[in-house]
Amino acid sequence: MALPKEMLLYTVDEYLALERSSDERHEYLDGHVFAMAGESLEHGDITVNLVAELRAQLKGHPCRPLTKDTKVRSGPEPKPLQNKKGLYSLPDLVVVCGTPIWHDHHKDVLLNPRIIIEVLSPTTEEFDRGEKFQRYQTWNPTLTDYVLVSQDQPLIEHFARLENGEWRYSRANELSGSLPIASINCTLSLSEVYDRVSFQTEEL
Repeated sequence: MALPKEMLLYTVDEYLALERSSDERHEYLDGHVFAMAGESLEHGDITVNLVAELRAQLKGHPCRPLTKDTKVRSGPEPKPLQNKKGLYSLPDLVVVCGTPIWHDHHKDVLLNPRIIIEVLSPTTEEFDRGEKFQRYQTWNPTLTDYVLVSQDQPLIEHFARLENGEWRYSRANELSGSLPIASINCTLSLSEVYDRVSFQTEEL
């Protein structure tokens, strides 16, 4: 997560008004507005590949992928003109099943994500693994899967919510491997996810 846009505290309404009038993309955390950094070529390729894979596998099913311009609210319903609590994030990819439930009539803030996928970056990895995931677990009861995709090595990590509320961890780290997401009956093939992506090799 990048530095705050300004050292001011914004209400949720102020943030959404700013975001909807801006050419830049921002995330929101408890009153602070953070500008999203530009993405690398690898990050962009991986995101496009993920969308293509899930789009093909979910065709004809009630679930569908939404791109990174869709925000997710992870926090209480805001009170007009005063509330500064909550996370409004911009995941790289979201899967929603059935009818999307929106924060308001603008239909740009989703309340019922099923799958959230983040492509990790050096500036966002700590937040994606820590505070962001905690907020998702606490405030998004429809979320069944959280997937983290590395961009500097072939590695996909998967957190799946069990019926008892606990989370099960699995991973795949070989280009010949794959990672199933049983809740939507899809499988991520690492060779497809990392198509066109070259990894740097350490010199001996």
